[in-house]
Amino acid sequence: MADELHNATASDLASELAAGRVSSEEVTRAVIARAEAVDERVGAFLHRDAENAVAQARASDLRRRNGETRGPLDGIPVSLKDAIATLDQPMRCASRILENFVSPYDATVTRRLKDAGAVLWGRLNMDEFAMGSSTENSGYRATANPWDLERVPGGSSGGSAAAVAAGETILSLGSDTGGSIRQPAAFCGIVGLKPTYGLVSRYGLAAFASSLDQIGPMARSVEDTAVLLQVIAGHDRYDSTSWNAEVPDYVRALEEEPRRRRIGLPREFFGKGLDGAVRTRVEAVAEAYRENGFEVREVSLPHAAELALPVYYIIATAEASSNLARYDGIRYTRRSEGARDGIDLYFKTRGEFFGAEVKRRIILGTYVLSSGYYDAYYKRAQQVRTVIRREFERVFEEVDLLLTPTTPTPAFPRGDRIEDPLSMYLNDIYTLSVNLAGLPAISVPCGHTETGLPVGAQLIGPSFAEANLLAAAHVYLRDHPHHHERPPLA
Repeated sequence: MADELHNATASDLASELAAGRVSSEEVTRAVIARAEAVDERVGAFLHRDAENAVAQARASDLRRRNGETRGPLDGIPVSLKDAIATLDQPMRCASRILENFVSPYDATVTRRLKDAGAVLWGRLNMDEFAMGSSTENSGYRATANPWDLERVPGGSSGGSAAAVAAGETILSLGSDTGGSIRQPAAFCGIVGLKPTYGLVSRYGLAAFASSLDQIGPMARSVEDTAVLLQVIAGHDRYDSTSWNAEVPDYVRALEEEPRRRRIGLPREFFGKGLDGAVRTRVEAVAEAYRENGFEVREVSLPHAAELALPVYYIIATAEASSNLARYDGIRYTRRSEGARDGIDLYFKTRGEFFGAEVKRRIILGTYVLSSGYYDAYYKRAQQVRTVIRREFERVFEEVDLLLTPTTPTPAFPRGDRIEDPLSMYLNDIYTLSVNLAGLPAISVPCGHTETGLPVGAQLIGPSFAEANLLAAAHVYLRDHPHHHERPPLA
């Protein structure tokens, strides 16, 4: 196993660490070496501090020798999306406007990972301020898909997905506003979970759209996903949207057969625009569940399918316009050197250092919030959002889970859609409604196209049904271990 430490799951590594057959320092040096070997081509990281990671690993090994192990994540390398704060580490959100910003505090999820003994390793690339679906909108570099370096890894958490898939880290955290964990997980052949809104604290996450954003785990297996979620989930007094409820034992839930076994296939999610190879593999997942004793039947989500995209791009851009007003060139951002006064400083700083996609969304969001248009756009979008949420609630009276494709196509070529925003936005057509409704959803690998590109299947559950969601995903991958496949990246 020593030669393949960078490709191992966290659960397997935890067993090896507990048995004394490997050390955290060995594991950490393995992922560091892997990143040094492949990241020039993959581009998953924006910042790496190998010395600091090794120091954390040595501290973990010392705890283990002293009988003070902190749990299954102790000594396991975990990398964070560049929008999640880590004390004394760069936090640029892949934007030039935050080029010199260093976080003065830890996000709640970061603190919980540190308390669990995880080795925090690097800052992962993303679309600038999480606005994009391909990680081509980064202000620093584009990230490639480890399965095909000429294709995108998805976004906005593309660096988080690519790093796990390429073996440059063992686990990662991403954030999901409209599919930004699940879509790159599908493109890169890994597992990605978007938790129920409020289950994981957003404190320390740079805000894109506050009513939609959620931090979640990205991993090589459902077991690893459950372990990571167990650590980061739970109430946080620093986040006013955090849900104060008992967190189930997600790891133990995997040891039991799911009790709720009715799966719905939304007919609208299998219609026009769905790639044939994706359809075939997701339908095979449905058949696998039938063979495993699940009841699988067709359901309908007409409003979620037809209206989620326009509703999302009104609400998300409106909130982005408000949230990004703080980047003004006065407090903690870069400043334009050619400004004549305070007003000029504000406009020139934002004009020079925001990327094109961020500017596009700020302009659109400002428009839908402006006088005379608020009721016609933003207020109406919020009303339709309620309709979508209630539609999910109605369907979950009939079934326990929903099965859909994660994306309409496999990973597309780099540069293919960057000049066509609508085409790019349509890539999230199956994931957006989940964020609007605040529900949990997981993407699991379900095979490959004839050209070797990964395909992802999405399971959606009712609010706070992560335990059943994980258990159902585990049943599928237990019998169809696509998560053991690794990219042909030398």
